[in-house]
Amino acid sequence: MSVDGEGVGTGETGADEPGWDVDPDDESGAAVVATVGRQLKAWREAAGLRAAELGAAIGYGEDLIYKVEGGRRIPRPEFLDRADEVLGAGGKLAAMKRDVAEARYPKKVRELAKLEERAVELLAYGSHSLHGLLQTEDHARALLGTRRPALSQDELERAVTARIARRSIFERALAPELSFVLEEASLRRPVGGVTVWRRQLERLLQLAELPYVEIQVMPIVRWNHPGTGGRIQVLKFADGSAVGRIDDEFAGRPVSDPRRLRILELRYGIIRAQALAPAESLAFIEQVLGES
Repeated sequence: MSVDGEGVGTGETGADEPGWDVDPDDESGAAVVATVGRQLKAWREAAGLRAAELGAAIGYGEDLIYKVEGGRRIPRPEFLDRADEVLGAGGKLAAMKRDVAEARYPKKVRELAKLEERAVELLAYGSHSLHGLLQTEDHARALLGTRRPALSQDELERAVTARIARRSIFERALAPELSFVLEEASLRRPVGGVTVWRRQLERLLQLAELPYVEIQVMPIVRWNHPGTGGRIQVLKFADGSAVGRIDDEFAGRPVSDPRRLRILELRYGIIRAQALAPAESLAFIEQVLGES
């Protein structure tokens, strides 16, 4: 996959191609991008412009115009804004920005985000790293950058953008109750370097001030708890249903069966009881921050 800069390309060569590659395995996302491409082409032809002329008018290369029209490239929001203005689309192209924004996220992340949007309660225990909802952008980028095989720059930026977009859960009018238990090791590991690490710790302290967020720390010395098998997460919904996942049970797949969910909640309850209380946990995070 190609590496994309934040700036726009100029000229006819299309050497710089802002945007994102289309995942061929993501059928729903590819369908959205193809629809946007067809609309762009229809508006361009109605305006009597060639691809090169549209590219010059909005500051992009001719090749990128063809790729977007052909559904082979996910355009950035500013691309659609400029095209809408130049083609006189009256907001119709710009209105597709939300759909396109979702299409640029990996399919699995979109599915998780939709579940989180519906949740009225979230329980999450993380064994080795901080939960994605708690991560700063720089922390997420550094953490995702450790994957092997390594992600391409395009894949990395899409993954980071998708993870950060999920943080909208904190801004909901009716925010869910959010409970996180973090392992001490995940707080002491300087992911991304000291500066990124300190900002991450500060972010945790800020989130913990929200009335619907509870953050607890599991000290390293407390080893005898049922979280040693890996991460646990449970999402509960307004209709009384729920979905959960645990690394070392049920093949790591999401479960919604009440009997299996009971196992997850039992384990999480024990973990929560053995972790430091919220006030103690905040004092502990402040201590780690001071030591850094």
